[in-house]
Amino acid sequence: MADPSSFASPACCLTRHLHLRCRADFGARVLRGTAALTARAEREALRCLVLDTKDVQVFKVTVNGQDAQFAFGEKHSFKGTPLEITFPNELRRGQEAIVEISFESSPQSSALQWFTPEQTSGKKHPFLFSQCQAIHCRAIFPCQDTPAVKLTYYAEISVPKELVALMSANRDGEAPDPEDSAHKVYRFSQNVPIPCYLFALVVGALESRKIGPRTLVWAEKELVDKSAYEFSEAEAMLKTAEDLAGPYVWGQYDLLVLPPSFPYGGMENPCLTFVTPTLLAGDRSLSNVIAHEISHSWTGNLVTNKTWEHFWLNEGHTVYLERRIGGRLFGEQFRHFQALGGWRELQNTINTLGDKNPVTNLVINLDEVDPDVAYSSVPYEKGFALLFYLEQLLGGPDVFIGFLKAYVQTFAYKSIVTEDWKKFLYSYFKDKVDILDKVDWNSWFHAPGMPPVKPTYDTTLSNACIALSQRWIQAKESDLGSFSSADLKEMSSHQLIEFLALLLLEAPLPLSHVQRMQEVYNFNAINNSEIRFRWLRLCIRSKWEAAIPLALKMATDQGRMKFTRPLFRDLYGFDKSRDLAVKTFLEHRASMHPVTSMLVGKDLKQDQ
Repeated sequence: MADPSSFASPACCLTRHLHLRCRADFGARVLRGTAALTARAEREALRCLVLDTKDVQVFKVTVNGQDAQFAFGEKHSFKGTPLEITFPNELRRGQEAIVEISFESSPQSSALQWFTPEQTSGKKHPFLFSQCQAIHCRAIFPCQDTPAVKLTYYAEISVPKELVALMSANRDGEAPDPEDSAHKVYRFSQNVPIPCYLFALVVGALESRKIGPRTLVWAEKELVDKSAYEFSEAEAMLKTAEDLAGPYVWGQYDLLVLPPSFPYGGMENPCLTFVTPTLLAGDRSLSNVIAHEISHSWTGNLVTNKTWEHFWLNEGHTVYLERRIGGRLFGEQFRHFQALGGWRELQNTINTLGDKNPVTNLVINLDEVDPDVAYSSVPYEKGFALLFYLEQLLGGPDVFIGFLKAYVQTFAYKSIVTEDWKKFLYSYFKDKVDILDKVDWNSWFHAPGMPPVKPTYDTTLSNACIALSQRWIQAKESDLGSFSSADLKEMSSHQLIEFLALLLLEAPLPLSHVQRMQEVYNFNAINNSEIRFRWLRLCIRSKWEAAIPLALKMATDQGRMKFTRPLFRDLYGFDKSRDLAVKTFLEHRASMHPVTSMLVGKDLKQDQ
């Protein structure tokens, strides 16, 4: 089955190992060096290898040390350009060759964000990070950029000697660069085969703190102690995950806190999870993102979707495991509370995208669709809802975790599609086939909009949120005096998030209501990113002009797309802030992450 998002043909030839040697040039904003790929012929008389590239220069290619001919194909709008390498001699099936490519990335690479010293916390040194998921590894070096292919890697990265380099691999020492006394070379090795989207690199003035037997937290000096406090539950979460899913095979589990423009909540790069600084709430309340990234060590990184059309296999199972970890650590009612919050998040996404939109299918068609454009909470929350529904159908949490553990064991180190998952589900529950046959598989997988069935949720922790949101929705002007700060006294920050999320599912509140809400609850003073984001959206939707500068500030002070895109969209939808939203975006565009800039540009109808 071909991957619509890649030019590679893994059925002809498989890349099995990468030896990368490169140098980070902060002046030119490029990575340059050599990528030596060990390629194995999967059929007889193999004469060529096609690799994915995107805005990458190639200077020379050798195959087993002999010069090889290469040519670029036609450029595609988001997939980039295929690179066709012709072997000097044909390969027999099963024969391996080392294909070494001299390359240089573009300063505009969609995989990389380069920062001037002024854009960092420390203000003294430049910074670089990569984000390869879904199809951006090809914008660093030529590769078979499809999750169907997994390879091991060894890397030697030369960086200015005052900086630290880290990768999605185990650290393997450092030494002065023999070719440049101002640089040093960091070495890394990843011995578990991974898809290219999990290749990751960061270079900056990073410090670390040890927070567990296999965990360091890395960040710029200004944030490292705060981060060590925030993420101190990592080892307890890892142990719980191992109990639920099986042994952790990656060795180290480090965390890296990135600059605020990092476009995601977290990225499950092996051995080194990348996270947004918007998780630093000060009270560990947003640590579910850490549980999520830890869970990917099994679902996603060990068992991988074969194409991005089956992304729900990565994300649905990971959200399921994340919430099982939360259930173990904070109680089963909390798991149900988070699960119900996820259902509302799905409702919200489908309200935004439209319930006939094909990207709201669980299994999507990505022919000529950019995975970054199709990205949403659907594979996460519709995927989770299916697994939660099956858990309830098939005998409860203890029964279902047995399935999950066996699923991971069966498909570890492989890449699979939905049909493989479903066949395994049927074989594992072979005594319950009659129950499974009653599931409306076609609607779950291939129909847009909300799922055909809603699972059952324990609402104990949600009830207070529902009751308070209903009071506000039903309140008349004359009732506004009945609200006071005491309303929130018993509520956790998780419940405040849910209270605001419930209001966002309804028609906008009258302006007088949100003004009163600010008087009694003082939400403007709260810095928890998840609360602040929903509060500011609520204000803009109720057309409160005083919130415009606050919403613009949040949309630009950080670049997590979960926050930045809806804030910009709401500001664009409010006539009083539309022009200012566009102007602010255009002013900030140059310093934004390339993917965020592209997607916000589309949202604000600015992309040429």
